[in-house]
Amino acid sequence: MKYAYYPGCSLHSVSRDYDQSFRAVCAQLQVELDEPKDWVCCGTSAAHSVSREVAVALPLYNLSLVAKAGHREVLVPCAACLSRFKHAQHEVGASKKLAAEVEKALGAPPETGVSALHPLQVVGELAAKKDFPALVKRPLAGLKVACYYGCLLTRPPAVMRFDEPEYPMSMDRIVRRCGATSLDWGSKTDCCGASCALTIPETVQELSGKILEAAKQAGADCVAVGCTLCHTNLDTRQSEIEAKTGRPLGLPIFYFTDIVGLALGADPATLGLGRHLVDPTPLLRSRRVLEA
Repeated sequence: MKYAYYPGCSLHSVSRDYDQSFRAVCAQLQVELDEPKDWVCCGTSAAHSVSREVAVALPLYNLSLVAKAGHREVLVPCAACLSRFKHAQHEVGASKKLAAEVEKALGAPPETGVSALHPLQVVGELAAKKDFPALVKRPLAGLKVACYYGCLLTRPPAVMRFDEPEYPMSMDRIVRRCGATSLDWGSKTDCCGASCALTIPETVQELSGKILEAAKQAGADCVAVGCTLCHTNLDTRQSEIEAKTGRPLGLPIFYFTDIVGLALGADPATLGLGRHLVDPTPLLRSRRVLEA
């Protein structure tokens, strides 16, 4: 099984542990990744506030590289990148004027035939197969996980067309297939503050704090995410939130691929767990996922 792979800027930099983790899981599940050469930033966070044409052209340029490499599907782990890819295709499909402007900028018709997928979709299909439990080397029984999807993966529904927008379950099903317990809770798709971490940190502290508190109240040992921004805010801001509220949290934040990788027996170092600010090792040892 082979897919094109668009890591985006974050998975080659501040979130390279997500790249490590995802690649490790793909290797174990025999999924081959083909990263197109010469890909560029998708423009998320900044481009759409400057130029609609540029914001649409950048993702479509990357999709054209995927098509030239002979692929019709591309895996996009970053929820922000995935959102831009899907919005770009949606917008040129809805506006002939914009499509013409983008075609002029790119020198070719906009690429609308390539499907951008989140890894949850592919890993979910593989985890649902009958032979998946036989691959599990470390049953995660006893680990209570709050699956957090954030606000970008499922919304707007007409554009993203991913899972159930208000109460998604794709990550939960994967976690359960790995032997862990996924919890019912009400903050699955709340916003963590996204890219406001540097510009309005107090807003991120408030929003992320509410999410972490909700996970804690639901009985979670940890939180699983599928978005680089969500991981950054929930992991790196935890000490600030604790200092501000005076309440301890201590919730490790995993990428969902960390959960799968651990279950399949991957070395924690290979998954990049050492880069997480909230150390997951004590929890994993207490639940006998890792040896003491």
